[in-house]
Amino acid sequence: MFHTKTRRLTAAVGAAALAATTLAVGAWSANAGGHGREVDLQLLAINDFHGNIEASSSLTWPGYTTPVGGAEYLATHLDQAREGERYSTTVAAGDLIGASPFMSAVFDDEPTIESLNAMGVEVSSVGNHEFDAGFEELNRIIEGDEDFEGADFPYLGANVVDEETGRPVLDPYWIKNFGGGVRVGFIGMTLEGTGDIVSKSGIEGLVFKDEVETANKYARELKRKGVNAIVVLLHEGGIPVTEDTGHDCESAAGTATGMSGPIVDIAETMTPLVDVIVSGHTHQEYVCSVDDPNGNPRLVTSASNYGRVFTEIDATYDKRTKDIVRSTVVGSNTVVTRDVAKDEDQTAILEEYGPLAAEAGGRVVGYIAEDIKRGATRAEEFPLGSLIADAQLWNTSSTDTGGAEIAFMNPGGVRADLLYTQGTPGEATYGEVFTVQPFANYVVTLDLTGAQILTALQQQLPSASRSTTLVLQVSEGFTYTWDKTKTGTDQIVADSLSLNGEPIVADQTYRVTVNSFLADGGDSFYAFAEGQNRLFGELDVDAFEDYIAEFGTSATPLQAPELGRITIVS
Repeated sequence: MFHTKTRRLTAAVGAAALAATTLAVGAWSANAGGHGREVDLQLLAINDFHGNIEASSSLTWPGYTTPVGGAEYLATHLDQAREGERYSTTVAAGDLIGASPFMSAVFDDEPTIESLNAMGVEVSSVGNHEFDAGFEELNRIIEGDEDFEGADFPYLGANVVDEETGRPVLDPYWIKNFGGGVRVGFIGMTLEGTGDIVSKSGIEGLVFKDEVETANKYARELKRKGVNAIVVLLHEGGIPVTEDTGHDCESAAGTATGMSGPIVDIAETMTPLVDVIVSGHTHQEYVCSVDDPNGNPRLVTSASNYGRVFTEIDATYDKRTKDIVRSTVVGSNTVVTRDVAKDEDQTAILEEYGPLAAEAGGRVVGYIAEDIKRGATRAEEFPLGSLIADAQLWNTSSTDTGGAEIAFMNPGGVRADLLYTQGTPGEATYGEVFTVQPFANYVVTLDLTGAQILTALQQQLPSASRSTTLVLQVSEGFTYTWDKTKTGTDQIVADSLSLNGEPIVADQTYRVTVNSFLADGGDSFYAFAEGQNRLFGELDVDAFEDYIAEFGTSATPLQAPELGRITIVS
């Protein structure tokens, strides 16, 4: 069972490596420690907060009988962790905003930035969701405007560059001067694939560069400035696994011994000048050790998501070398329990925005007869995805609105469940509907041939552009077979594609509705970007609201669609 605080994981892995490193450092420190050349350094880290400032009952953690998280409690936990620590800073690895619950999203995530300011966050990398509303809006979030002060902390984006100049459009790094000769450099990056998973209209002219090449470049620059202690804040991550992959790991379940995913290769190839990697994006919780290119252990961490966990990293800083003593680095993850006092500043923020959000989001849209949920993963058909696809088809099926025959929904765009007992039983409020689809995408109807539709379905499989399987949610009337006994793209059985019982014809044109994210080729569904004769409709959340209002009445509330539009053979 995962306890409130995991055991500390030393960055050195293996008895031989640990003994050799400890002996070398121990021999020096015994001579110099008395002269104040070493100090204790503390880093507190979060990632993938996604505007979860409220203490929602939906924020749970394995093994805990009561909810966790919430800004009021996270702030208190961080304050408690900082007590007695002279050299402490609080950092983040992106996706602090975007895909947020209603209270934050309806105010353009300004409440979350105010919360993070008050919480003491001093620096963060950008994540892909920081670009949800486009780069111009991100700049407003950072700089503020006449009614909003903006972020008190720098948002770093070392690998986000101007396509023409090749220069970063955000600060690539930030140097924390703790005083007393203690300085630490933080390089911030988002994942290289950000351009494929956000709306392209908002990032026109931007390029997202390779993470390792970028980190190596700025680590050398920091070293030239005399900053040898370097931490990378990277919005890319991994997945804890039970197999022995050669990495010593701790995870929430307490059983993971290894790690897979993009962060492994990144950590194994990134310059040894980097001492610690704080990661994110995958919404996983881990404290791992991954050898750098010189074979020396290096800590790689992630604190799950939504403010349910925070990471504490402790290390010794050597004033003589101006560097972190790698063998002393330890990390642990702490669950944000609610058995602590509420932070007063956070409470004040919630009390300011809560009533306004309640007024805007409390409006009843329609009625549901039962829970309508997402899947356990994004690699499966699930009822809420089917319902949204049906809503988008209904919204765009008339001649005036697009003439759509089929609709597809990306699974990652469904951010919350519609629950029967949330609020007044059976009522679906605007706030709840918004939280399901918070991205403000438009519905787009376009022409695709049957061959292009098949290609889009084949792009659900892992590829060079995406390492995971993503199952498109499909509208009623469209069916096909996914044969998992076959290999590669043959898993999508070409002659099984059918619309209302009629086979999909390869060279026939169909009107297909997707959201604007998919229409741009988002999530590596590039086939949709080839669609012609585009007609933009209303916001996807408005289309969903209209559908629930039409078909979810108090007399005949909406039920969860039955699964089976995709036939799985395994």
